[in-house]
Amino acid sequence: MGKAATLTDYATTLKEKILSRKAVVAVVGAGYVGLPLAVEKAKVGFPVWCIDRNEKRVDMLNRGESYILDVKSEELREQVQRGRIRATTGFDVLDESDVVIICVPTPLTVNREPNLQYIICVSERIAERIHPGMLVCLESTTYPGTTEEIVKPRLEKSGLKVGSEIFLAFSPERVDPGNARYTTRNTNKLVGGVTATCLDVASVFYSQTILKVIPVSSPAVAEMAKIFENTYRAVNIALVNEMALLCDRMGLDVWEVLDAAFTKPFGIQPFYPGPGVGGHCIPIDPFYLTWKAREYDFNTKFIEVAGEVNLRMPYFVVEKAARILGQYRKSLRGAEVLVIGVAYKKDIPDARESPALKVIQLLLREGAVVKYHDPYIPEVSIPAGYGNSSRCEMVRLVSEPLTDSVLQNSDIVVITTDHSCIDYQRVVDVARLVFDTRNATRNVNNKDKDGKVWKL
Repeated sequence: MGKAATLTDYATTLKEKILSRKAVVAVVGAGYVGLPLAVEKAKVGFPVWCIDRNEKRVDMLNRGESYILDVKSEELREQVQRGRIRATTGFDVLDESDVVIICVPTPLTVNREPNLQYIICVSERIAERIHPGMLVCLESTTYPGTTEEIVKPRLEKSGLKVGSEIFLAFSPERVDPGNARYTTRNTNKLVGGVTATCLDVASVFYSQTILKVIPVSSPAVAEMAKIFENTYRAVNIALVNEMALLCDRMGLDVWEVLDAAFTKPFGIQPFYPGPGVGGHCIPIDPFYLTWKAREYDFNTKFIEVAGEVNLRMPYFVVEKAARILGQYRKSLRGAEVLVIGVAYKKDIPDARESPALKVIQLLLREGAVVKYHDPYIPEVSIPAGYGNSSRCEMVRLVSEPLTDSVLQNSDIVVITTDHSCIDYQRVVDVARLVFDTRNATRNVNNKDKDGKVWKL
């Protein structure tokens, strides 16, 4: 058999393994993206390894205990008991793996530049154990070019060639924590392969568990599409946030304005303001794109302005809280402030990049005495200084029970996350002052009595 035929056989053999569910899958990073994906693969028969550096997570996984909202412990435990899901902190399992999915964080530096240390580290660890006939897929959101400029050369240091001996693709995660309608299985999946063979193999793999796989011409197209999805949301949220700032200046209720505007049955999509943007995508991904654009002598002014508006919102919230207290001859310095909700959106246990954390930091900086309540987030650590550097001293806060005493003793209650399980009628009835940044008190009776409730 000639060399060309042998190289072609690597793809054929791998696809046969995938179609027969005999391919061993390794998911690197068992978080909000990786764990749901791992469970879906295991449910159709793939043996799956979850690789995570967090020993506590690994122990929980091996006991069948889920720490992710979108994965029920019962379904995880079933796959663990059947021997289809196992977890480890090491990479030795790659020796027996056929498919490796990279689902690691892509944060920003303190100067808001891309931090690819996790992708680089994992790529190098994979390269140490990669073998002919292996598929590597990157799912972490990043700037266009990462797969081919960062991952590919590191894998090829092994001496194996992408496209013939090993296969590489980018397929962006589209996870929306807490979304019961759109899950890993029924959310359309983009796939971009480094070569046509890479695309073919990756598409076959993802189509085993995802209802619709959409191939695109390159990893860079898939990377750009994912960045655009999140930038689209960031820009539109910035627009309504700026409307909120203007309506505050003009003495208008931005929520009433938006409700009126959204009655139009065409040409408009609802977005709502808030204390800022949070989560693993919207506050981060646009900065990846603006950074990469500078390589091409291109300034993404529109996107950067949107980022500035969204970053401004926590500062505005604190400024308005001080203004509200001032109406009652009370200073923010020394004031008892209760913050309700620190998750980045309602009804999920996720505080990543939450604007509420910045609000609390700014309140502490202004001398306020801050407590918080969040049924999903038992404790948080807040930088005590002016910046976001890891060198800052951290202040640890623990969620307070939402008792009448806590509400009554607070000079102002600031609602930063509108969790559905909270009785906002009770909050308004008991508290002295309420500053609602999410319109959580929309359906509360007598909310305007005595000017007790203020809105963004």
